[in-house]
Amino acid sequence: MKFGIKPATPLAVATLLALSACGGAPTGTATGSATAGAAESGGDGIVVYNAQHENLTGAWVDAFTKETGIKVTLRNGADLEMSNQLTVEGKNSPADVFLTENSPAMVRIAGAGLLAPVDQGTLTQVPAQYRPSTGDWTGIAARSTVLAYNKSKLTPGQLPKSLMDLADPAWKGRIGASTGGADFQAIVSAMLALKGEDATQKWLEAAKSSFKSYKDDTPVLAAVNSGEVDAGVLYHYYSFVDQAQTGENSKNVDLHYFKNEDPGAFVSVSGGAVLASSKKQAQAQQFLKFITGKAGQQVLQTGDSFEYTVGSDVPASSKLVPLKDLHAPSVDPAKLNSEKVTELMTKAGLL
Repeated sequence: MKFGIKPATPLAVATLLALSACGGAPTGTATGSATAGAAESGGDGIVVYNAQHENLTGAWVDAFTKETGIKVTLRNGADLEMSNQLTVEGKNSPADVFLTENSPAMVRIAGAGLLAPVDQGTLTQVPAQYRPSTGDWTGIAARSTVLAYNKSKLTPGQLPKSLMDLADPAWKGRIGASTGGADFQAIVSAMLALKGEDATQKWLEAAKSSFKSYKDDTPVLAAVNSGEVDAGVLYHYYSFVDQAQTGENSKNVDLHYFKNEDPGAFVSVSGGAVLASSKKQAQAQQFLKFITGKAGQQVLQTGDSFEYTVGSDVPASSKLVPLKDLHAPSVDPAKLNSEKVTELMTKAGLL
């Protein structure tokens, strides 16, 4: 999910034509040292389809180009839009690299056979729990599922022990979530992997009848803060980003970490991959190695996105609960089934 954090200062900006209508993707933005035309016509540099936060990827691009001299053009969009576009383009895609916020969109592209194996030197920079078992893409960052709650509405002793407990009728009308968003779908994907189809379907049906749905996670946080709902299911960084700015949407909010390997402790991995159709394989692989390497992960560590670092033993921002203390469940990112989740959510009336 995207939100209003200050944009990075790119080296250059050019406007791209709208992406294919059948893919449903919006007009993209080229960011970096090359124009879209130069990169896509076989000129210098690589093209990155970017569904990650634009300020984070922009900072990665600037640091990478400064170190290597390799120009980068960004096309920015959302997870599902970008994966749809890549599926439509297939082997004719101009993209060299694909970056996502969540795993399911990447799993879809991997399943379509559109990815090249990631260089072993890059894979070794990222611990096994933060990349898929297949090796055809790698984790580049991570975010933790949390329950944001209004401190005047709930005490720590009143908080649910499990995300699954929110299906209880006692929570009806008290929980907010962006039920149509990619973040929520990734969380449901983890629930499906951990709890199975029957339990997930029942939980989704309860969510349909009980949750208040919002367009994005930022309005969820704001609704919790104002007391419109008691609590909301979202990722941790929304609150941290808001606190680093005005705090207007989080001053009344605390975060509850479920831990105990609960589905509510799911850590979602952001992915990076090289397209098999890329004519710039060496440069694309070099970009992935850079962003998962020490310099790239330090960009994440010191930046304002407040996502977790996952590579090269670079610790996350000191403001975050350490990953090791989250007691997250073990979920192979390669097995997050977005198609089945879409089916279950549609059946429950959430999509």
